[in-house]
Amino acid sequence: MPLYEYRCESCDQVIEVLQKFSDEPLKECRTCGGKLERLLSPPGLQFKGTGWYITDYARAGQKPTDGKAEGSDKSVNGKPEKAAAKAESKKAD
Repeated sequence: MPLYEYRCESCDQVIEVLQKFSDEPLKECRTCGGKLERLLSPPGLQFKGTGWYITDYARAGQKPTDGKAEGSDKSVNGKPEKAAAKAESKKAD
């Protein structure tokens, strides 16, 4: 169930109420009887787990902390190490 915030127009008190989507919005302040206004507030999100930041949201050019970045394979002249060794052995023949 979502958590809604309301503000009283008379006493400026802000309250949080757990309501169903189908429930009618509250209209009267429990403290002073004034008119309530429903507020827009950001949802509470918490990302858990490893890797989501590095793989999806990291800025270009930053190195990840775990060392498992794309392109971290050893390479010679832009080619993987094994392919470069094969190319050099063919040149020697």
